Order: sequence, then structure tokens, then C-alpha cells
Amino acid sequence: MTQPKFLPFALPDISGSEIDSVVETLRSGWITTGPKTKEFEQEFAKAVQSPHAVMVNSCTAALHLALEAIGVTQNDEVIIPSMTFAATAEVVRYLNARPVIVDVRPSDHNISVEAIEDAITSRTRAVMPVHFAGQPCDMDEITELARRRGLLVVADSAHCFPGSYKGRNVGTLADLTCFSFYATKTISTGEGGAAVTANPDWADRMRIMALHGISRDAWKRYAADGSWYYEITAPGYKYNLTDIASAIGIGQLARAEEMRTRRESIADAYDDAFGGTDTFETPTRSPERVHAHHLYVLKLNPEALAIGRDRFIVELKERGIGTSVHFIPLHMHPYYRKTFGYRPEDLPVARALYERSVSLPIYSKMTDDDVARVIEAVRALAKAHQR
Repeated sequence: MTQPKFLPFALPDISGSEIDSVVETLRSGWITTGPKTKEFEQEFAKAVQSPHAVMVNSCTAALHLALEAIGVTQNDEVIIPSMTFAATAEVVRYLNARPVIVDVRPSDHNISVEAIEDAITSRTRAVMPVHFAGQPCDMDEITELARRRGLLVVADSAHCFPGSYKGRNVGTLADLTCFSFYATKTISTGEGGAAVTANPDWADRMRIMALHGISRDAWKRYAADGSWYYEITAPGYKYNLTDIASAIGIGQLARAEEMRTRRESIADAYDDAFGGTDTFETPTRSPERVHAHHLYVLKLNPEALAIGRDRFIVELKERGIGTSVHFIPLHMHPYYRKTFGYRPEDLPVARALYERSVSLPIYSKMTDDDVARVIEAVRALAKAHQR
């Protein structure tokens, strides 16, 4: 029996314009942080309708810089959802603060506003909502609660570009918002990220801290209009984005809505194929939000299937379909259990969602035949293992 061609879970959608831009950058002789990165910053700030954007080498770096800029320090608490990637909690620990992990909503896997309110203490400094899969959180309720309790909001928007909430761009909803340009994200520079804010002081602080704490525009010191002289104003980090990566990003940015529309059409096809059955639960979409469709998380109904989620993934792989799981909840990982005493049962919604979730391929480079293959394989498994 011939092994079916493997369809990866995710692939970047790189066009000839991005390749040409990288070649142009390589030939320019300026390959680290420079004019292309400044251009990318300016264009991205416009795209998310924010006065300031700081380009860095990952969303993890952006989140770290954002928390540092607002003054999160040792023994502070930052409230985060359990249903997220490692970086959301790690950056809190970088500052010797405590990540307070809370439960999510069963409908869309986004952070529960009620859980946020229950977790606030005198040590809480900030709330870090994560726009899961590309659908914005309940930002009106979250920001109202934060203002009422004297907290700041740093949004983890790694999944959510381009996206909007009640007609407002996701880049305008929080005090600071951080984006990812990782290889699997909705626009990609290979590795990369951005932090955006309307606060010029925070933007300046993030720029300085992103490059060793050196005074502003340190990258210019090797340019014709630069100077060898610089001053270290704080013990910063090495988080700058290169012009090679930014050259890709500028091209990706120009195609962002086109790629989002394609992902939306794939999500529509999956909804049509898997919705309205006892076997699956399709993702909830709110009509008042523009979904970036970074992920398509299908939930299995264990009562309807004779196999579990893990076996379902194995058999999809045997049929040549790549998948993933988003996420193993943070509170279930060994470090957070040992360090802060979390137990799997502490956050029952996140745990239950994890146990029956599988993320299907959804990326703009997928062909209609690719989408049909995924649908056929999922349906075949459901039929073969129906109780």
C-alpha cells in the first residue's frame, strides 16, 4: 500500500515579492537592524492603527519588553490563561514575578473574565489576555475590569493578526499588544515579533531595552549619519529584528488580508463539513469580531467516538494529515505544578478542552484539494470509529 503524501500541519506562504525583497536587502549590505526594520515598524503600526510599533525577534521578546516597560517586577502578579503557549507565562518569570494561571471559556478557549476578577489580589500588576486561535477576547469587559481595579492590560496577540473587535483593530484594544511573526503564524518573518502601544514612554523603553539598553537608534552608529558614541542606559537584551526578516515582513504585511480571507474560506469549509453532527464541535465564531484564523481547533465528542483524541491524531497521521494540539494547559506542566502547586483539576475547563481538541491544518498555501483531503480523512475516521 502506497503511503499517502504528507500534508503538513502548517506552512508559510512566501511569494516571489518577499524573496526579491530579501535578495535586494542582501545586496544592499545592510542585513541586521536598519532601514528595512524601520520601514516594517512604520507599516505595521499603520496596519494595526497604533502610534508606536517596536520590531523584535519574537513575540516572546515583545511580551517580555512590554511587561518590563510597565514596571512588572519581583513578587508582582500577572494574570494569564492556562490555554496558551509557554511564552505567555515564561516572560512573567523572567521578571521574577508570579504568573497567576486562570481558566478559560468553553466556547472559544479565551480567558474567562470572571476568572480574572476572582484572581485579582493586592499584588496583581497586569492582565495578559491571549486572543486564542485568532479570535479576540472580551476586551471591553477585560479593560473595564482592569481600569476599575487599577491594572494594566498587555494583550498576547500572537494568533490574531489581522483581527478586530467590535470594529476596532486588535492593536488598539490594550495598553500594549504583542504579535508573532513565527514560521507558522498568519504573517511570517521566520522568527520575529512586535509590540505596539499608544504610550510613547513605553515605546521608547522597549526600543532601548531591545538592544542592550543602548541609547535610541543605536543601529545607526554604523551608518553615514551615525556616531560611534553610545551610552548604556539600562541592562537590556538582544531582541532586535534583522533587515532580512523585515524584508520578508513588509511583503507579508501587504498580503495579510488576502491570506486571512483564504484561511477564513478554509474554516468555512471545515465548519460546513463537521458542523451539525454529534461527533464534533466546531469552533465558535463571534459575529462582532474579525477572526484571524491562525488555528482551527476541532473538538471531539468522546461519547460519539470509540477512540480518544490521541488515537485520532495518530490515525490522521497515518492518512497523511498533519495536526497539532493547542494547548497542553500551562497549569498541567511540571514546572508550574512543582513551583506554584497547580493540579490538573484546578482549572477544569482548560483541562477538558485539551483532552478533546485537535488542530487541523489551516494556512493560506493550502489548495482546495488539500482541504478536501483533510475533510475526507476526518470524516472517514469518524465513520470508522463511531460508537
